Amino acid sequence: MATQPDQRLRELTLLRRVRDRIDRDYAQPLDVEALARGVHLSSGHLSRLFRAAYGESPYSYLMTRRIERAMTLLRRGDMSVTEVCFAVGCSSLGTFSTRFSELVGMSPSTYRRLAAGDAAGLPSCVAKQVMRPVRHQETPSGGVRLS
Repeated sequence: MATQPDQRLRELTLLRRVRDRIDRDYAQPLDVEALARGVHLSSGHLSRLFRAAYGESPYSYLMTRRIERAMTLLRRGDMSVTEVCFAVGCSSLGTFSTRFSELVGMSPSTYRRLAAGDAAGLPSCVAKQVMRPVRHQETPSGGVRLS
């Protein structure tokens, strides 16, 4: 019979596997049911464990990863918002735009226009950290500042 710490360690290992899969396969069609099947859990149980460990649902984490990548592609400026939407694995431009606006505080097209070149000269590892999306309700009262 497994002890409580052993069970918790196994759960954390499974959760890390799920998070790694999201990080790696964010542009692929992923849903909570598929992620749960991959670690032999029910989708509800996976969602509860994931939220307890990481502070957000697996779906929310997936969308944050997609928006992070979208921000990078939009800063490059060589793709349309629609192309970026599909490149990061979203199947609905409306859902993508809504989620992007919630996380970044502005529409993808506004971000693309304002952020083009903002990360120029920064190493990609630094740009990723300083340009990371933050839920709009978590932004400072002054709003999002790009420059």
